[in-house]
Amino acid sequence: MQRYKIIVLFFSVILVSISCEQEVNQDGYPAAARLKLTGPAKRFCSAIWVSERDREEALYNSVLWDDQLVADYEDGELSFEVEEERLIVSASQRGVTASARFLGDQGCVILRPETDKVLFTPREVNSILSEASTMMWPMGDRLPETSPSPGVNDLLLDEAAEIFFSNNLDRRAAFLVLYKGQIVKEAYGSGAHAEMQLESWSMGKSMTATLIGRLVQMGHLELWQKAPVPAWQNTLGDPRREIRIADLLRMSSGLRFSRESGSTPEQKASSYIQGQDDHRIGYVAPIDIFQFSTSRDLEYTPNTVGRYRNSDPWTLGYLIRRTVENVIGEEYLSWPQRELFDKIGIRRFVAETDIYGNFILTGYNFGTPRDWARVGQLYLQKGMWEGEQLIPEGFVEFVQTPAPGWEEPIYGGLFWLNTADESGRGQRVAALPPDTYNAAGAGGQSTYIIPSHDLVIVVMSHRGGANLSPDRNNREHRALGLAVQAVNPDWTWQ
Repeated sequence: MQRYKIIVLFFSVILVSISCEQEVNQDGYPAAARLKLTGPAKRFCSAIWVSERDREEALYNSVLWDDQLVADYEDGELSFEVEEERLIVSASQRGVTASARFLGDQGCVILRPETDKVLFTPREVNSILSEASTMMWPMGDRLPETSPSPGVNDLLLDEAAEIFFSNNLDRRAAFLVLYKGQIVKEAYGSGAHAEMQLESWSMGKSMTATLIGRLVQMGHLELWQKAPVPAWQNTLGDPRREIRIADLLRMSSGLRFSRESGSTPEQKASSYIQGQDDHRIGYVAPIDIFQFSTSRDLEYTPNTVGRYRNSDPWTLGYLIRRTVENVIGEEYLSWPQRELFDKIGIRRFVAETDIYGNFILTGYNFGTPRDWARVGQLYLQKGMWEGEQLIPEGFVEFVQTPAPGWEEPIYGGLFWLNTADESGRGQRVAALPPDTYNAAGAGGQSTYIIPSHDLVIVVMSHRGGANLSPDRNNREHRALGLAVQAVNPDWTWQ
C-alpha cells in the first residue's frame, strides 16, 4: 500500500506541476515533452555503458529512431550531454531535459526530473562460472577446431549470412545458427561482435516466461493457479481473482491496457496517464511498472481475448519478484543469475529496471546472441540442461501451444508461433517449418526454435534507425530458409 501511495503522489506532483511550467510545443506541456526524451536518453545511456558501442554508430542506429529525431539532432534542437563521472546521459530539447543513469549490472534507469537517485539499492551480479574462454560451448565460448556437425551445407549457411547482411540499411547486428546444439554459423555486422550485449527488446518477454517456468519447476508456482496478486485475491468480488498464471503467459488476462495500435478511442481515453498509451508508459516514465500493471481493472473475461500488451508480462514480473523475495526469501536482482543463467552458461545478462528496481523484461534487456542461443537450446531440449530439469517439459509444450483467446494461432505463452490453421492463417514466416516458435523483439530480434530440424537461429538488429530499409524482412526470411535448407536439402518454401 505504501508503494502505491508513493506512485500516486509522484504522478500527482507531475500533473500539478504541468500548470506551473511554460508550454513548450503544440503537443502539450513540459511533462509530456519530457516523456518523449526519456527514451533517447535511456537508449544512449545503455548503448554507451551496457553495450559499449561506438557513440556515433549507436546514435544513428539505435537512439535516433526516425527522420524527425535525426533532423532535430543535426539541426541542434535535440542535444545530449554525457556525464562520464556520474554515468548520466541527458537529452534536451526546447528547454526540457530528461536523464538516465547507468547503475552497473542493472543497466540504465530513467530518472525523475528532480533527482539523480533511484528508489532501490543497485546490486552487483556475479557469475560463479569460470571465464568463458576456458570452457567449451555451450557452458563456455570455446568452439571445436573442426566442424561439429558433418553433413551441414556450409556454402548455404555462408549464402544465408551474406543475404542477411547485404543491405546496410537493414542495420543487422548478428546471425547465429545452432544445429544439434553446436554453432555452425556465426556472423556479425554494424559494429557488433560475439561479446557485445545487444538490445534484445521484447525477446525479454520470453525470458520472463522462462523465469516463471523455473519457479514452476522449483515448486513455487503452478501454471494453472490463480495469479497470487494480493490486491486481486484478497478483495472479495474482484473479477481479477480469476486470472491465472497461464492467462498472463498467453497475454489473455483481460486487463484494461491501452496501446497506440489496436486500441479504440474509448480504450485510449481510459489510459493511466491521458495522452500516453499504457503499453509504452513503462519505457518512458519513472514509475513502478509492477504496481501499475496490477492496478488496472478488468476489461475482458480472462482467457477470452488475446492482445499484445505489456500488462501481462509486467504482472508476471511482479509474481517473480514477490515469489523470490517473500516465498523463497532470496535477493531478487541476482536471483536469475543464480537459478538460471549460471546453469546454462550465461555469465552476464543485463535486465534493466525501473526506478523501483523492477526488471523491465518487456524490452529493456541486453544479451549476447550466444546467450539467446543457449536459451533457445534449453527449450529445444525440453527444459533439460546437462541432466537437470530447469523448466518443466509440460511448460515447454505450453509456451508453443496456440493461445485460445487469440483470433489466429500466432501466439503461445510469451512466444510467437508459426502455426497455420485449417484456412492457412497464422504462419508468420513461410520460409520456416510450421513447428517453429520464437522469442521476438522490436526492430528485428528473434530466437527461432525449430524442433523438427534440431535448429536454433538467432537474428539480432539495431532497433530502428532513420531510413530503415522497408524490405528488410524479405532478406531475413530468405536467410532463414537457407539456414534450414543447409541441414535439410529437401526443405523448400514459397
